[in-house]
Amino acid sequence: MVSKTDDIPASVPDCNPADLADEAGDGAQDGKETSKTCVKDSCGCGPSADTAMVNGDGAHEHTGEADSKRDGSSETDGGEDSNEQEVIVIQDTGFTVKIQAPGTEPFDLQVSPQEMVQEIHQVLMDREDTCHRTCFSLQLDGNVLDNFAELKSIEGLQEGSLLKVVEEPYTVREARIHVRHIRDLLKSLDPSDAYNGVDCNSLSFLSIFTDGDLGDSGKRKKKGNELEQIDCTPPEHILPGSKDRPLVPLQPQNKDWKPMQCLKVLTMSGWNPPPGNRKMHGDLMYLCMVTVEERHVSVTASTRGFYLNQSTTYNFNPKPSNPSFLSHSLVELLSQISPAFKKNFTAMQKKRVQRHPFERIATPFQVYSWTAPQVDHAMDCVRAEDAYTSRLGYEEHIPGQTRDWNEELQTTRELPRKNLPERLLRERAIFKVHSDFAAAATRGAMAVIDGNVMAINPGEETRMQMFIWNNIFFSLGFDVRDHYRELGGDAAAHAAPTNDLNGVRAYGAVDVEGLYTLGTVVVDYRGYRVTAQSIIPGILEREQEQSVIYGSIDFGKTVVTHSKYLELLEKTSRQLKVHRHNVLNEKNEAVELCSSVECKGIIGNDGRHYILDLLRTFPPDLNFLPVDGEELSPESQRQGFPRPHPHRLACLRQELIEAFVEHRYLLFMKMAALQLMQQKANRDAKAGVPAITETAQAPSESNADTTPTQTAAPESPSATEASADSTGPTESSASAASQAAAAGDKSPPKPTMNGVLEPAAAVNGECKSPLEDPKSREVVLNACKAVGSISNTSFDIRFNPDIFSPGVRFPDDSADDIHKQKQLLKDAAAFLVSCQIPSLVKDCLDHSALPMDGATLTEALRQRGINIRYLGTVLEFVDKTPAKAQLEHFYRIGISELITRCAKHIFKTYLQGVELSALSAAVSHFLNCFLSSFPDAVAHLPPDELVSRRKSRKRRNRVPGGGDNTAWASLTPNELWKNIASEAKSYYHFTLQCESVDQVVEKYGFQKTTLLREISVKTGIQILMKEYNFDSRHKPAFTEEDILNIFPVVKHVNPKASDAFHFFQSGQAKVQQGFLKEGCELINEALNLFNNVYGAMHVEICACLRLLARLNYIMGDHAEALSNQQKAVLMSERVLGIEHPNTIQEYMHLALYCFANGQLSTALKLLYRARYLMLLVSGEDHPEMALLDSNIGLVLHGVMEYDLSLRFLENALAVNTKYHGARSLKVALSHHLVARVYESKAEFRSALQHEKEGYTIYKNQMGEAHEKTKESSEFLKYLTQQAVSLQRTMNEIYKNGSNASITPLKFTAPSMASVLEQLNIINGIIFIPLSQKDLENLKAEVQRRQQLQELGKSDDPTEDRPLELEDKIPID
Repeated sequence: MVSKTDDIPASVPDCNPADLADEAGDGAQDGKETSKTCVKDSCGCGPSADTAMVNGDGAHEHTGEADSKRDGSSETDGGEDSNEQEVIVIQDTGFTVKIQAPGTEPFDLQVSPQEMVQEIHQVLMDREDTCHRTCFSLQLDGNVLDNFAELKSIEGLQEGSLLKVVEEPYTVREARIHVRHIRDLLKSLDPSDAYNGVDCNSLSFLSIFTDGDLGDSGKRKKKGNELEQIDCTPPEHILPGSKDRPLVPLQPQNKDWKPMQCLKVLTMSGWNPPPGNRKMHGDLMYLCMVTVEERHVSVTASTRGFYLNQSTTYNFNPKPSNPSFLSHSLVELLSQISPAFKKNFTAMQKKRVQRHPFERIATPFQVYSWTAPQVDHAMDCVRAEDAYTSRLGYEEHIPGQTRDWNEELQTTRELPRKNLPERLLRERAIFKVHSDFAAAATRGAMAVIDGNVMAINPGEETRMQMFIWNNIFFSLGFDVRDHYRELGGDAAAHAAPTNDLNGVRAYGAVDVEGLYTLGTVVVDYRGYRVTAQSIIPGILEREQEQSVIYGSIDFGKTVVTHSKYLELLEKTSRQLKVHRHNVLNEKNEAVELCSSVECKGIIGNDGRHYILDLLRTFPPDLNFLPVDGEELSPESQRQGFPRPHPHRLACLRQELIEAFVEHRYLLFMKMAALQLMQQKANRDAKAGVPAITETAQAPSESNADTTPTQTAAPESPSATEASADSTGPTESSASAASQAAAAGDKSPPKPTMNGVLEPAAAVNGECKSPLEDPKSREVVLNACKAVGSISNTSFDIRFNPDIFSPGVRFPDDSADDIHKQKQLLKDAAAFLVSCQIPSLVKDCLDHSALPMDGATLTEALRQRGINIRYLGTVLEFVDKTPAKAQLEHFYRIGISELITRCAKHIFKTYLQGVELSALSAAVSHFLNCFLSSFPDAVAHLPPDELVSRRKSRKRRNRVPGGGDNTAWASLTPNELWKNIASEAKSYYHFTLQCESVDQVVEKYGFQKTTLLREISVKTGIQILMKEYNFDSRHKPAFTEEDILNIFPVVKHVNPKASDAFHFFQSGQAKVQQGFLKEGCELINEALNLFNNVYGAMHVEICACLRLLARLNYIMGDHAEALSNQQKAVLMSERVLGIEHPNTIQEYMHLALYCFANGQLSTALKLLYRARYLMLLVSGEDHPEMALLDSNIGLVLHGVMEYDLSLRFLENALAVNTKYHGARSLKVALSHHLVARVYESKAEFRSALQHEKEGYTIYKNQMGEAHEKTKESSEFLKYLTQQAVSLQRTMNEIYKNGSNASITPLKFTAPSMASVLEQLNIINGIIFIPLSQKDLENLKAEVQRRQQLQELGKSDDPTEDRPLELEDKIPID
């Protein structure tokens, strides 16, 4: 209610205040209307035969259900009924109430029964005509409604009830809230909060390019035929071939942001707090104001409202002035004394409510901008007060106490989760507390480094200090007390917190009841790494030795265990693939553990079982852990592993473990199936039956075909986008289950992450229990041994995380087991090098992975389980690839990522030695050395007048961020680049031959702007928006005035909305099977659930909206597509950043839908914006640029700008030829598009030339008979005719001079429909004209094939099962 970070207790499913305001019907609301359908078979769990199973496989009817309840709650067979209720519970129908506020007409408001009264408060504080009220109650028939009551629990509240808004008396708290709210309203159009990265504000520029909202499907924009009035010429720097990369257009100036001034000054008065006698008159506090008309007034906030008093700056006279203008709200008061305020405030509120809600809602986590314009610093009482009263530890909505973060984090985990509404409530609470905790931890970490928090051990030296602030414990990433000495000292201490965070994330995702982890946030700020953790109750009063009852505090010298912990950890071991094992303690006794030794178990004073120090949750990475006397597998050795690494904490990623286990699982299935077939063949041969029957063959066959391509089970939102085939793992597991039954395996683990056991009863119905048959048992035993399973009767791979940990000893009787485990680790390390890296490169070659910048490259690596330390290896692999030219973009992004990461490592230690007053000078000096061509960059030391002469140098500096040396000033560009090269060699084992930035730019084709963006984003630097001259050899590019700020870089856990995600995946699967409408309903349902858990803004909601828009578009609802895609763009800008690659793609989609809606000029502006961002982020030489330029060229062709159109299309042709090879179909299409433009220009010779090229490609690739080849040859004939008739006419003119009779040539401007058709094709959307009857047949066919497949009797090979649908139906 107070500030934007403040929160109403997480509640109300379908509502976020902004959506409910007058422009409701947006966001959650309409989602609610559209999806009232009961989603009975959505989970794929209803055994109803007529629905196609979600995974197209009847082998596991109930896994859908089990999945959606992956928490292991016991009602896996609740069947449809529970599901039906669950979904209906959410879609409780809304109703309308009337609201009457003082001085306004009553108005209607749509509400939903789960809402709290509090939500209506929020809506009223957001509405234009009631936004100035904060201190009021809502009354129904004279009864005051309780703020925290749900609407459905209020007696007598029904459709059409009248709620009255009644003004309430103020208290000091309410008066402060009011002033804060008025300040927020006055600054509502001002972007400075977004630039400063506070209160979860962030930037969005879409409305500038669409001239406000795209609403009414743009009807009000269409004035007559648009063609006449479009100016299509892009700015010079956007044209193909331009070398200019300006920074300023990144943030175009929004005219709304030149704020209308309503009030010059609003501050707290110096006369606060009121003296006792005035308190007894009801004075709460005093304010000073200066109106636009330069009138200075002093205002009293009293219990009855606000009035003018007679005080001046130096004279205290609290008596009301005459007239006193007593008003219940400040806005009313100011409107009476300042005409300018009245006029401007009204205009400003009109503008505020016209903005799209997504431009104003706070994001769940703070997004920082790496550029900002020069903003004038304005007086702001609220910020000033925040800074003074150090609101740091006190969140206003819990008066007078700090939040007990640990209690909040753990109680939300304990909420019930039996059915959908309960799970939604629980997940929403978990998400809300997490995002609040991340925000508080970030503020605290900055306060710690800035020296504003007292250490709890102030006597120790700076590096060893620890801090507590706002119930959060902070420690610095240094090796204190030689804790990590054997593991790599400070380097290990720096890596440990992120490893620990990955562990917390993994255990959090498994979500076992009764096992608790700490809230953990890792913050990098000003060169320091700070770990913020919630505090276990009672831990500070006890010595660590006595509180740890499980695990080890000295890396395994002494170890203890505890039965309860073993039981809890055993539940997680299957999903996390952790092997239960014994280690020796100091007395040489065997101690059983089910985690690494570092993992400590502590029972808090609250009786909860906590685990902490999860830095070795995942097994070590032997490629970077040289161990004496251990040989790695030949694949690793060939690549030069093992390699030294700065620390010994290098672990494999969870994604890699998943992929490796899945890979082994398929191997296991193949071996078992093969051996069984052989046995059967031998038996049959004796009996004289034909050798192999179909049934025995089915498993191995389907096994070969459904080998999942997507290795990592989708974890991050981006994984959902990347995995169009996100049914991969589940499909394979289904077929695997059926085979497993055949192979006689009782419980094969699912290869996906949920660790739900498949009901592996004999699916094929032929083998009752083959394990009774000794031969089959032997088969399984052999297969288990071959793949390294820990069990002999079933497939089960787990890792022992303590192998190769220094100081850990194992009992002798487990030597055999340890040997197996070591081999498994070597295999996993080899698997990364020999499978995952090549598969990444292959995906980049066939463009299924398209990194555009450092962040998307990192994501592509991590999705496949490749750690960033392999970047050098990946680049070497690319270098040796024969098709290296087609990977040039990937190589370039990789090198730039490698260089900026090395620079970041150096920058980290560089900053630690800088005192606060020299920070901007130091940062600008570093950037000059890194990017400027100026050879002798000299640092500007702070001027002498600031350095006190008498300052004693003996004082030990007690602030972590307070080195006062000036060593940083001696850095030279030459030295920095030498350091970068040596860091690249030692950390990434990659050789950079370069001594200066210009050499690098020359050699790898970089842009300095791109390097600047990468380094700024990685280190949190914010720089001034202006054009920098990097290439001047006479003066450095940056001055200290250009460095505006330095932000923290924050890592935290992202809690997931599991049910929503499940719906989303089911929807994707339906769409892939061609059931668009069902898919659409499921995705809408997912959107609803996502909104429920995350609120209105989240990356995953963005993916959901994008897919919805695409489906709307395919199903012909262009206006709806436009509206959904607009939300997706706004959300991507706000949540990911204005120039994130994702945002660029969203802009492209939006442009297509705009064009389809006839908004041509908007479509062009959006495409130009996308091209500008693309140039800034990755430059012109990138495969995605070809798609973008084809889009621009087509739209320009449509508006008859032929010459411009050709520039873009020919560039697209060149890029396509380079990245897809001259013989690819994409290139043929490019040729065709260019030929069409030449035809429109009547340059038939060039047109013929291009169309012939295209025809040749089609003929060679597709054959003569293919329709594409035929189309092309028709077009060639037509062009030839036109060329001939043109030639005739010319000859005629030469012969007869001016009196020749000329047959007019047919010139056609392209029709919009034909342009749109081509746009759809290049964007991967192909409409198949089908009649209703065709559709019915198609569905019947798909179902028939699925049933056949379930029976394992599919006559035709399963490969062509998806009926060619896949190429036709686009999935992002």
